[in-house]
Amino acid sequence: MDLESRKCWDTSKKDSWKTVMLLAYQSLGVVYGDLSISPLYVYTSTFAEDIEHSETNEEIFGALSFVFWTLTLVPLFKYVFVVLRADDNGEGGTFALYSLICRHAKVSLLPNRQHADEALSTYKMEEPPEKDTSRVKMVLEKYKGLHTALLIVVLLGTCMVIGDGLLTPAISVFSAVSGLEVSMSKKHHQYAVIPITCFILVCLFALQHYGTHRVGFLFAPIVLAWLLCISTLGLYNIFKWNPHVYKALSPYYMFKFLKKTRISGWMSLGGILLCITGSEAMFADLGHFSYMAIQTAFTFLVYPALILGYMGQAAYLSHHHDSDLQISFYVSVPESVRWPVLILAILASVVGSQAIISGTFSIINQSQSLGCFPRVKVVHTSDKIHGQVYIPEINWLLMILCIAVTIGFRDTKHMGNASGLAVMTVMLVTTCLTSLVIVVCWHKPPIVALCFLLFFGSIELLYFSASLTKFCEGAWLPILLALFLMIIMFLWHYATIRKYEYDLHNKVSLDWLLALGPSLGIARVPGIGLVFTDLTAGIPANFSRFVTNLPAYHRILVFVCVKSVPVPHVPAAERYLVGRVGPSAHRSYRCIVRYGYRDVHQDVDSFESELVARLADFIQYDWYRSRRSSMSVEDDVSNSNESSSHRLTVIGTTGFSIQPGYESGGESVQQASVSVGFPTVQSVSDVIEMEPTVSERRVRFAIDYEPESDARSEVGVQMQEELEDLYAAQEAGIAFILGHSHVRAKQGSSVLKKLALNYGYNFLRRNCRGPDVALKVPPVSLLEVGMVYIV
Repeated sequence: MDLESRKCWDTSKKDSWKTVMLLAYQSLGVVYGDLSISPLYVYTSTFAEDIEHSETNEEIFGALSFVFWTLTLVPLFKYVFVVLRADDNGEGGTFALYSLICRHAKVSLLPNRQHADEALSTYKMEEPPEKDTSRVKMVLEKYKGLHTALLIVVLLGTCMVIGDGLLTPAISVFSAVSGLEVSMSKKHHQYAVIPITCFILVCLFALQHYGTHRVGFLFAPIVLAWLLCISTLGLYNIFKWNPHVYKALSPYYMFKFLKKTRISGWMSLGGILLCITGSEAMFADLGHFSYMAIQTAFTFLVYPALILGYMGQAAYLSHHHDSDLQISFYVSVPESVRWPVLILAILASVVGSQAIISGTFSIINQSQSLGCFPRVKVVHTSDKIHGQVYIPEINWLLMILCIAVTIGFRDTKHMGNASGLAVMTVMLVTTCLTSLVIVVCWHKPPIVALCFLLFFGSIELLYFSASLTKFCEGAWLPILLALFLMIIMFLWHYATIRKYEYDLHNKVSLDWLLALGPSLGIARVPGIGLVFTDLTAGIPANFSRFVTNLPAYHRILVFVCVKSVPVPHVPAAERYLVGRVGPSAHRSYRCIVRYGYRDVHQDVDSFESELVARLADFIQYDWYRSRRSSMSVEDDVSNSNESSSHRLTVIGTTGFSIQPGYESGGESVQQASVSVGFPTVQSVSDVIEMEPTVSERRVRFAIDYEPESDARSEVGVQMQEELEDLYAAQEAGIAFILGHSHVRAKQGSSVLKKLALNYGYNFLRRNCRGPDVALKVPPVSLLEVGMVYIV
């Protein structure tokens, strides 16, 4: 499978200006909605209380200078020219950076990582120098505490993105609707803005289940019209009121501003930083567009339009110093076009809010895939556009909280303080993770990463400190929300790891499974039994509990492990890892289904048929392999002692080369690269689940398809019987056997651990979606096995 087909652009057209311009246009509605509406509230938040607009214009010119250089240094230099290049197979965002680091350094806390995962074609890594002895990487891998700290940093960034998804719709829609104040009396205005804002928010969240693609074709024209509107208004105000306002772009005015306003000016930076809200979307939504498209749209349209818009407002305010004048975007709009601009601003704010809400759904889905968030129902709203998801529980919760924030704060100042802190925290996390990527993944000298960290980190820390001073004036909200979400996410992740370790230490031996039979009163019933487990090797304890209480299991038994790999996408040809559990006569198999953190999980119907088809392909391949195991072209490697019951195979439809190995048994095995060709399964390879212990040796097989001779041979007959058993079991029905877990802290545990597991985790488990919903299992086919985990 072509790797680039996973991206939203074709490699053959990547350099085509027509393609780039089309993607750049489409990115306006998805990526830049939030960033483009910031002129609505930046100056309003900056001049809320800390500083006043005086006759000297030093405050407004200083604010303009800060806005200009902040937009230039952070979105343009940091994101467009550096961070966007730290993509993970074309995907961006906090988890993309984390997965990149985890692939290049052994810092992941996820317990089910297999050596075979490194053979995935999307598991590509930067080639290191011949002697890559980075001290940063060595220190990072050595200390387990740093692994936990890295995960906490990633979770902090994730929580703040979710917080931004709560605050951005509130402040955006509220600021847009506040334009009514220039056309209504104060008495009527205060009773109109809140209800109208809440009504728009309810409509916005109520339409989420339709998906962005249903109305997405309107988004780009609205944002384009809005950008043209603010740039035109900016040029009008510049030429009419102050053509020399461009002089305020000099950094000298920043120092002049701070010198005059001192600590009040520093505290007002919490409002100025709102000019870069939405910058993170350029990186987070990279997977939907190309690097060139996002770079082109921002550099040549969004950036100049925003600068002109801010300059125009400053030019107007430089000639209007009325004490009764409220600093607002709408006061600089000519009265003749005020109503059309108001309507366009409301539409643009809805588009910007839609983008951040969709981003919130996406990052929660990624968190859930990596075992860092309680299970929720994920609905994929588009069959054509990858990655568009809708989460009902999160949607309605966000709507209630958005309305609560709007009614509770009732002004742009408090909302801006809260939003600013969330935005700067996300940017600080991105800066720290990108610095690690520069050293660990790009293999650059640590001094390069340190310069990047110090330069951009110092800018963001300045704004972060200014936001932190507004703790009592709204900034407490994202901190409280992030703390609450981090406790939930870390608790869920911790319990997930402990459950996996319990399963690993309590798994049943293969001999126990093979010993089960009629002599013990065990019956084999018709059908296929899918035993879901987190284990990639061994027999799970929940299956032994099932057989102990109900002495029967299905004629075809498949141990299924659905796992997430630290890559954004796993090609369909490499998704299924299939092997036998025991001899062929036992009719037991293991199937590991691998998904990336942005992959769409299949519906149960397609999953059933796909699984049976993969098992059939594996059966054919395994019998041909056993018949021709003695044929070797390179190196004399005997397979006669290698039991097929220990071998796992990737069954795909295209050719690729990976490494073979064994899933159980514990023996030291040789490593080989197998290339097989035959009619139904054009690509097969063996893979390793343990670390290789000997150097690589290559074995190549050439298999000729001889249907007539195969049918007469004993191998052909046995293969046909096994396939007939498989299809007969499929006709009889498929049962899904899942564990229903209850976690308890073992005796002697600390009080904190007992509270976290006995009450906290179990409360979350009871009130979130069950694994049957996450795996889309039909209730009529579900068998749950109760398990108590003592961890």
